[in-house]
Order: sequence, then C-alpha cells, then structure tokens
Amino acid sequence: MSNSAKAEAVLALHRFGMGPRPGSLAAVGTDPRGALIAELDRPLALSAAASLPTSAKAYRTVADANARRAARAKQAQQQAKKQQVAAVPTAPGDQAQAQAQTEGQAPAQGQAKDAAEMAAKQAADAVPDPGRPIYLQEAKLRIEAALAADIGFAERLVWFWSNHFCISAYKIQSMSGAYEREAIRANALGHFVDLLLAVEGHPAMLFYLDNLGSMGANSIAGINRSRGLNENIAREIMELHTLGVRTGYTQDDVISFANVLTGWTLVPPGDNPEHGGEFTFNPRLHEPGGQTVLGKRYEQEDAEQGRAVLRDLAAHPATATHVATKLVRHFVADEPPPPLVEQMAKTFRDTEGDLKQVAITMVSSDDAWRGSPSKLKRPSEWGVGMVRATGITVVDPTRFTAGQELLGEGLWRPSAPKGYPDDEASWIDGIGRRLDIANNFAERVAATADPQGIIEDVFASQIAPEVKQAVGRAESRQQALALLFMSADFQRR
Repeated sequence: MSNSAKAEAVLALHRFGMGPRPGSLAAVGTDPRGALIAELDRPLALSAAASLPTSAKAYRTVADANARRAARAKQAQQQAKKQQVAAVPTAPGDQAQAQAQTEGQAPAQGQAKDAAEMAAKQAADAVPDPGRPIYLQEAKLRIEAALAADIGFAERLVWFWSNHFCISAYKIQSMSGAYEREAIRANALGHFVDLLLAVEGHPAMLFYLDNLGSMGANSIAGINRSRGLNENIAREIMELHTLGVRTGYTQDDVISFANVLTGWTLVPPGDNPEHGGEFTFNPRLHEPGGQTVLGKRYEQEDAEQGRAVLRDLAAHPATATHVATKLVRHFVADEPPPPLVEQMAKTFRDTEGDLKQVAITMVSSDDAWRGSPSKLKRPSEWGVGMVRATGITVVDPTRFTAGQELLGEGLWRPSAPKGYPDDEASWIDGIGRRLDIANNFAERVAATADPQGIIEDVFASQIAPEVKQAVGRAESRQQALALLFMSADFQRR
C-alpha cells in the first residue's frame, strides 16, 4: 500500500469512522470508499442487546422502585410519629405534667421531626435505584460496539442520529439507551420517514418533550381538567428534526401540529404492570376535528393524523436540505460545502429519504475527501479513538461516562433538544480538560500500550513528523502516549 493510499485509509477512519485501531487499516484496504460503503451492509444490531430491558420494561422497573421508595418513606414517618406520641404521658392525672412537658418540648419536637424525616430518607435510600445500572449497561454496550468496529462508519451514523433526535438521561435516564437501540439503531440505515415515525412515537421522546399530558382545549380531558396544550414536541420536530429554522412554518402551524399530537402518550406503569411505559393513543386527550399544517388539511381522528403530518414533513424539500447540511457539518466541515450538501439532498429527495443511499452519496463524493483533517473531534469521538488506538475493547462504563461528563459531552445528556453542537468553537475551550483525561488514560495503559507501535502499526506512520519527534523525545512512555493522544493527528479529522 502506497503512502497516499495509507493516508486516505487513515483519513477514512478518522473522518467517517471511529479512528484507527489495530487491524483497521487492513479492513479499509486500498479502497477506503468501498470499505465504508461495505460496512453499511452489516447488521447494526447489538449482539448482547437481548440481555437488556426494553424501554418500557426499564421505565416500569424504575417506577416500581420509586413506588416502593415512597411507601417505605411513608411507613418510616408513620412509625416515628407513633413513637413520638407514645412518649407523651396521657393518663388523666398526668395532664398538667403532660401540658408542661409539651410546652417545654418545642425544640425536642423539632428534633423529633428531623429524626422522622431522616428515618424516612434512610428507608427510601434502602431501595436501590435501578435506573443507574440500566444506564451503565446500555453505555457499556454502546461504547464497546464503537471500540470493536472495524471502521465505525455505521456506528458514527447511529451516534449522529441519536444526537439529531436527542433526549436526555437527566430527564429520562431509564429509557435513554433503549430509546437509541429501539428507535435510532433499528432505523439509522433505512428511510428517514420510518426513523422519524419511530422517534416521535417513542415514549422516551414523548416524555422528554412533555407531550404525555398535552391535551386539546376541546378534548374530553381538556374540558374536564381545564389544562392546556404543550407545543414543545411540535416545535422541535419542525425546527430541529425535519424542516429546520426559517423554512416557512408559522406559529399557527406549530399550534395545529401540537393539537394533532395530543393523545400521544404512554401507558401509566401504575395502572398496567405488563404494558406500562409503552406508547398509547389516548382519545380523551386528543383535540377533536381536522387541523391545517403547512397549508394541508388533516381530517384523521386518531394517531394516524399525527403520522400523516410526520410523513409529509419527512418528504418536504426543506427536510432534505436540513438533514444533508447537518450530516456534512458532522462528518466533513464546520462550513458544509454547498455542492456536497446539494448532492446529498438530491439523493434524499430522489430516494424518498433512503438514509443509506444518502450516506453512500457522501462518502462517494470527492468533496467529502478534500482538505487535510482540520475538523475538531467532539469529546466522545476523541475519547473512543484514543481507546481504540490501544486495542482495548472492554471498558468500565462508570469511568468512561464520567470522562465524557468531564469533557462536557455526557452520554445522552445534552442540555437542550438541539443536541450537542458540531462546530469547533463549541469545544475548543475544553482542550485543557482533554489533557487531564489523556494523562490519566496514558498512566493506566502505559504498561501495555507502546506509543511507537501505535504510530507504526495502527497509524501506518501517517503521523506528522513533529509528533513523531515529540513522542520519541518523551521522558516516559506515559508522557509519550499523552503527547500522541493530544496531537492534531488524534484530535482532528
């Protein structure tokens, strides 16, 4: 393999994959574009996913634990009150004594109240929180899939779509990993309309964007409860998930679409121990009658009304451009080349949103390969790339997710529905924290990871000469590894 072929193979791994790992250059071979496309034909399912609960099961598990926690806290408080009452004299002859004791025991009563609250807290805390272990199991499976991938292009697409259609584990931790598996991973290489329908109808998204209790003003529930409409999900679907900003929709469209989506909710786990947490359409919450969205009238009377709007949004020309722009910004450049965006948008329109074909169009275009690696990797990409370079394929999810949190990109924890940004300006200030992570990781792997071996075998010596010199002059293997991990060759793609 010539140096130019090796350079293109390394670029493929950085720009479109998860970064070089032992054996990955051989997997790419002399046809990087063909290798990337071939990876899209492999199954995206996670082999160990069968051991994890569905999103609904995870939701019920946490809800059950919360119910037990509340019950135990209440029991502890009641027991503490009984003990307090039992300590006060009640015999008729002792009434004066009891009154005197009561008047002088205000501080003691305050202490008793504090003790009761402490007992309640301890009783509640005795019930383990199952949400955190579920989250970590999901994280481990996801991270190790990225570490084990030959190239990682398909995994990167899963990550991209998961961020595009993000939810937050801060709000719905129990479902965060299962949501990605069920809605994103299962549809990341299919048609956009199927991905959109899966995402917007998933209980995790409905929970995250506050649609569970949204009700039409003229619905049965709306009339009886005098509660209102929540516009969150309608607005985010149009602004973030499909059309993009300033594409012609109005506030009236948002309101109409929000009315369309009333009734999209989940089965309460307390009411149904077998199906709690699953999607359901509740007609009592749904605004009756037709709605007009983007100039089209929708007269359906059930959940099909919302699905019809979603299908039309998926087919809208603005959606093709919005999706193509975001894909190019993520993989290629902060300032997406317009010709590449248009090529991909055209493929999207021509194939009715075939996401696999859109991805193929991207990696087949010369515009996607021009320029040296200059785009700063997001923390998660850099972290996975660093671990991949050492050949490690098994991780401690607690340690790994803590590192991502420290770097400002907590797993499934964006601060807003727009997800994590894909531009250098948003991440450049965190380079100093990356040095701390790199030093810590280098210390742990120094006994087994050879920096020179990584340069020669993993990167095929496609490393800047000044980096090779700095690594060669390092005072220790740990320092050499940290220098390598912090180099532009690791941090940019």
